Amino acid sequence: MVQKLHILVGTRKGVFLVESDARRKSWSLRGPYCEAWPINHVVADPVTGTIYAGGGNEWFGPAVWKSVDRGGSWTHFSEGLAYAPGEQPIKSVWSLAPGNECLYAGVEPAGLFRSDDEGQTWRHISGLQNHPSRPDWQPGGGGLILHSVVPHPHDKSQLWVAISTGGVFHTADGGETWEARNKGTRNDYLPEGQRYPDHGQCVHSLAMAAGMPDRLFQQNHCGMYRSENGGQSWESIEAGLPSTFGFPAAAHPRDPATLYLVPLNGDVLGRYVPGGQTAVWRTRDGGNSWKDLRAGLPQENAFLSVLRQAMATDHLEPAGVYFGTSSGALFASADEGDRWICIAQHLPTITSVETLIVDA
Repeated sequence: MVQKLHILVGTRKGVFLVESDARRKSWSLRGPYCEAWPINHVVADPVTGTIYAGGGNEWFGPAVWKSVDRGGSWTHFSEGLAYAPGEQPIKSVWSLAPGNECLYAGVEPAGLFRSDDEGQTWRHISGLQNHPSRPDWQPGGGGLILHSVVPHPHDKSQLWVAISTGGVFHTADGGETWEARNKGTRNDYLPEGQRYPDHGQCVHSLAMAAGMPDRLFQQNHCGMYRSENGGQSWESIEAGLPSTFGFPAAAHPRDPATLYLVPLNGDVLGRYVPGGQTAVWRTRDGGNSWKDLRAGLPQENAFLSVLRQAMATDHLEPAGVYFGTSSGALFASADEGDRWICIAQHLPTITSVETLIVDA
């Protein structure tokens, strides 16, 4: 069976699709789509192949775009994407996640919505905002955003979300009630002796290990962490990395011990790759050790950054790895990160990268 690979790229000016066959030797580019709206996240339902794009801003308002013909045509919906009258209006959709026979959307200001009709209408999962910690949530550099939604692959009642800056939260009852799960993660901006609070950490990315739903990885503003119990406790795995600061974390599609990161040089030093030398860091042992992968990546004057949702893997063999940059370049590896090529450049700032494989 011939397969086709789509790289779904969200940017500040619409959606782009970068495509190849399973050999990943040559690439074509289509777009921009979604009328060049600012798009924060593009995902695909792996069962139906439907592509969803979430975005907007305070002028456009929030919306989720949808294509059922792999980018040929698009419609967008926003019915129900609103808080109650008198509450702060929603600026944009920040994250999307198909799962549990529905579609989830994380928004700014931080909140969670669910659609049971493929994105046409939405309802607010108010239990999250009813958490006692809600008055303490504060905007991070990107705003007060719910940027990571991680459904449990088998249990429809379980879901994890991450909020900047609120922390990681988990529900075991479909969103009625939520528990803060931040034990062991630091907040370096609090006074000494108070740096491991129940909530308020600035999470940057949350990823689930393949085949091990209780193993989670978290790139935080203040360190890199792993949990073996669904986030009930976290341990630092930043030893061996060039920085405790970065945004994306992408899990291998089959190996629960393999994870990819792009560390940056810190939060106050420019937020670009250390030394202007691009590297993806890979662990093969769950974060106990790390290796920098540089072959084919720019190693001089590369003052680029990679945003929190701008890195992904595919399900081919060997697994492909992809990341997009703030300067509009898209890089790909067809051998699990050992060698890299640039497959698109001069795009708008890339906000998200995801993959879709379909039978051609």
